[in-house]
Amino acid sequence: MSDLLKIADKTYHSRLLVGTGKYQDFAQTRAAIDASGAEIITVAIRRTNIGQNAGEPSLLEFLPPEEFTYLPNTAGCYSADDAVRTLRLARELLDGHKLVKLEVLGDPNTLYPNMIETIAAAKTLVKDGFDVMVYCSDDPIIAKQLEEIGCVAVMPLASLIGSGMGILNPWNLQIIIANATIPVLVDAGVGTASDAAIAMELGCQGVLMNTAIAAARDPVLMAAAMKKAVEAGRDAYLAGRMPKKLYSASPSSPTTGLIT
Repeated sequence: MSDLLKIADKTYHSRLLVGTGKYQDFAQTRAAIDASGAEIITVAIRRTNIGQNAGEPSLLEFLPPEEFTYLPNTAGCYSADDAVRTLRLARELLDGHKLVKLEVLGDPNTLYPNMIETIAAAKTLVKDGFDVMVYCSDDPIIAKQLEEIGCVAVMPLASLIGSGMGILNPWNLQIIIANATIPVLVDAGVGTASDAAIAMELGCQGVLMNTAIAAARDPVLMAAAMKKAVEAGRDAYLAGRMPKKLYSASPSSPTTGLIT
């Protein structure tokens, strides 16, 4: 019970953050979120109605802000100005909400982050009083700069958004984790439960995903699997794995007191 995820000034039991896009309808979204156990849910302000489109079904009806911590994000933004404008709108729609996820994309084909624009937006948002969780490349230098700007969490990609390719560079992630004093959460590229478990075993504080659940054949079942994977990976990290021994076997049973 004491192993909680702390972001900004709030703590959470779940280390799995889940997106709300790409489901067949809001009812399936709610079922998947419930199965995941997630307490923080991301919302693409440019793509999801949370009140800006009057007369249309609103996500707020299915996932009330009293039950979940909303994490508005800037999916679809390609400049610092657009990202800042989008999150200021989100703050108005959510009655002064401060916790946000910043992402500024650099290429519509790969959705790779534009880190120059991301850094510029992060500086503005932090100065404007936002608690910024930031999607970034897996560059340890950039990740440290974002922390020094005042971001409350860095979220390096495991691989390209929506690719399902898993963690392609665990070594950079480990450097980022070792140098950070704020939470590091893997964002983008997770495809299945084992990817989430590996991220947690490396020492990540949490994992954020959307497509891996929403695009599964059974999104609700996959959400439940991801919940277990994140919990198992965290437990394995805390337990400390045995050392790897190249070309050195070790019997699993006692070698003394044998019957002769």
